[in-house]
This record gives sequence, C-alpha cells and structure tokens, in this order.
Amino acid sequence: MSGRVTAVSSNGEYSFTKPNRDSVRLLAGLGVEGDVHAGVTVKHRSRVAQDPTQPNLRQVHLIHEELFAEVGEEGFKVAPGELGENITTRGIDLLALPVGTLLHVGDCAVLEVTGLRNPCLQIDNFQDGLLKQVVGRDEAGRIVRKAGIMSIVREGGVVRPGDTIDTALPSGPHRPLDRV
Repeated sequence: MSGRVTAVSSNGEYSFTKPNRDSVRLLAGLGVEGDVHAGVTVKHRSRVAQDPTQPNLRQVHLIHEELFAEVGEEGFKVAPGELGENITTRGIDLLALPVGTLLHVGDCAVLEVTGLRNPCLQIDNFQDGLLKQVVGRDEAGRIVRKAGIMSIVREGGVVRPGDTIDTALPSGPHRPLDRV
C-alpha cells in the first residue's frame, strides 16, 4: 500500500490547528522539529498531567485527506493542519494499518504507527458537531475513531507535500490500532 503526502504542518505553541509548511524535519526518537508535541516523553497536556514520564507515542500525527471530503458531505469544511495533524496523506487507509506498521516517507524518513488519535471536545470548539463525525460507533456498537493515527519517528528526514509514503506491515499477527 502506498500513498502521498498532501500537506505538512507544525506549531511551536499549543494550538488546536497547525499552520502548513513547505517542509518539516522529522527527528528520530523525538518527532517534528520545533513542534510542541516533539519529545521523548509525552507532551499532550492531559497525559503530562497523568504521568509526565510516559514515553511519547504521539510524536507525529497523520490524517488521511479523504476524511475532509467525508465530513464535507455533512457540511463541515476542514483543511490540512486544521485538526492538528503534522502530515496529511492521500491514498492510504491509515485507520486499517496495524500497530507497528512502518511508513517510509519521502527519501529517508521512517515512522512507526503506534495507535489512533483519541479526539477530544476541542474538535467541537473548532467546528460545532465535528466530534460526532470523527468518533462514532459501528454496527456492533464498538467505538470508531477516524481522526487519524499517531506514530513515532524511527528515522529522521525532511518531509514535503508530494512525497511518497510506502508501508511495511509488521510480521506476526495483525494488532488493530487502539487509542494512544
């Protein structure tokens, strides 16, 4: 499975949205250079409050651009970076990837998928009612989170819009994504 980067975004300050950039530099073991969520340990405010020594499994946030079209059909207008993601993709079913999938991005960057983003009420502060579009339930009643996936940086490098993304599935049984 392969796809493309359609946008890259980062922000050095806590903010729900992240401005688009011409490129971002991924730093191995840390995340996006200059991004508020970069670091070895957790940076998300609620997780820091629980235990600031937890490993940061949320170094890089990816969202599939196809989600924007899906919520657009319900009247919401969302553009790359507006949901706080670092990398916006096209052509990869991010939500179907198993834990441990490696994403080879551009010339040399490698991300390891750690889990699903667990969206919070800030999404409704951005656009009222949007949270219900990105979190719901399937026909069996299980919670479905659509607001992208989280990853850690295994190998650094510069990532730009237009870069290819190639996936390498982990060996062993498929471990479905859960919130991180």
